[in-house]
Amino acid sequence: MGKYVDIPSIIQVIGGIYLNPNLLDEDGKYFFNEEDFTEEFHKILFGSIYNLHELGAKEISINAIEDYLEQRPKSYAVYKANKGQEYLQKISKSVQLAAFDFYYSRMKKMTLLRMYQNIGMDLSWLYDIDNIMDVKKKQAQEDWLDNSSIEDIAEIIDKKITDIRLKYVDDASNGAELAGNGALELLERLRETPEAGYPLFGPLINTVTRGARLKKFYLRSAATGVGKTRAMIADACSIACDEIYDSKEEKWISNGTKEPTIFISTEQEKDEIQTMIIAFLSDVDEEHIISGEYYAGEWERVIYAANLLKRCPLYIEQLPDFSLKDIENTIKRGVREYDVKYVFNPFVGLKDCVKLFQLTTGVIV
Repeated sequence: MGKYVDIPSIIQVIGGIYLNPNLLDEDGKYFFNEEDFTEEFHKILFGSIYNLHELGAKEISINAIEDYLEQRPKSYAVYKANKGQEYLQKISKSVQLAAFDFYYSRMKKMTLLRMYQNIGMDLSWLYDIDNIMDVKKKQAQEDWLDNSSIEDIAEIIDKKITDIRLKYVDDASNGAELAGNGALELLERLRETPEAGYPLFGPLINTVTRGARLKKFYLRSAATGVGKTRAMIADACSIACDEIYDSKEEKWISNGTKEPTIFISTEQEKDEIQTMIIAFLSDVDEEHIISGEYYAGEWERVIYAANLLKRCPLYIEQLPDFSLKDIENTIKRGVREYDVKYVFNPFVGLKDCVKLFQLTTGVIV
């Protein structure tokens, strides 16, 4: 099985950066990984140009590259063995700066496919690098590759993996069935074990929702500044933390089990979220925590709450400049790495929430 490599695209990218290093200043538009370049010589060329630019060079010359590499004998030897000076002179004449975006995109797509292949995935069903006989198939795949974004390609591959999981791990099945199938068994099960989820904070919300039930999502709607974030933090703490201070009883009380939970913050800094969490757990006015002025016994409670947090599976993810894809990836990573079942995000609308709900068998709020 061949590797997904497009040398002409790599040459055009290196040549484009060589002739116009200011392309590296376009934050967010272009980014590079070492894995984008499969040959050591190409890595050395790009790395030299990149590092010279980072050091303040506005224009890159062959002399500057060679001066830089002379301090790095091993890299310089590779550069000399590949006739680096002649190579740079040659590609500088063939570079098509107007098509830089096309070649950059194609290079990054090949990197993506190569990374999937490196972990053992056969992607010939999507783009068969070894096909040299079926001309029509080859052209169709080339057209598809050029007309698909890197996000679209990753989504197609990820969906393939998800479909396999749904079928062979989660036992998902397609097709309609009679509404009456299993109805009697359902009634018996509910009579024996009524459906209820992990308690949210406050009796009224639990009356309405019957708790945070798995495979459900809950949408809170309210005007700005009325406390949606704090209410979600209270719920997240109630689910993830097994102790909460009760001011009426003047002691820490058991709060059930600790369930893996993630709070996705899109506006507040981490320390803002932490002070709200500690204030809720310790029942200490957040203003006291922020100002560092405590009533008797409060300091000990906030210290206890901070230590409590260290052993509770409550995670904070900050996404100040976020897209729906960022939130999707955060949820996927939380499910995969932390076994997260409960997700709280204060700034997701109904349409997006429905899409995100498909990523987990847990609860989205």
